[in-house]
Amino acid sequence: MLEYSPELDGRADPGEVVWTWVPFEEDPRQGKDRPVVVVGRRGRTMLGLMLSSNDRRDGERTWLALGAGSWDRDSRPSWVRLDRVLTVDERGIRREGSILDRSKFDRIATRLRSDYGWR
Repeated sequence: MLEYSPELDGRADPGEVVWTWVPFEEDPRQGKDRPVVVVGRRGRTMLGLMLSSNDRRDGERTWLALGAGSWDRDSRPSWVRLDRVLTVDERGIRREGSILDRSKFDRIATRLRSDYGWR
C-alpha cells in the first residue's frame, strides 16, 4: 500500500529519498550509490524507486519528471523510474537524503496505481 509517512528518524519511510547501492540491470555485480524514493516498507525491507538526473529520461513512458530537490546537491532536475522496484534492507541505506514533497509523492503514487496496479 502506498502511504506517505516520512519521518527523518534514521529509518527509511515512504516519502523519503535515501541513498543506497543500486545494482545495474545488465550486470547486478556492478552498480552505484544513488538516490532512491521510498514508496513502501515490509518490516526491515524498503521498497524504492531510483532517481536519475539524466535528462535523456525526459518524456520516457517509464520515467516521471520530478524536478529538482534537496537530494541533489547541484539542484539538477530528476526523474523517477516507475517500472523497476528495488528491495533494500534498511541496513543497506547509506544516508537519508530528504523528504519528498507530498505533491511529488502523490504524482508517483498516481502513476504506480494507474500504470502498474499498485494499491
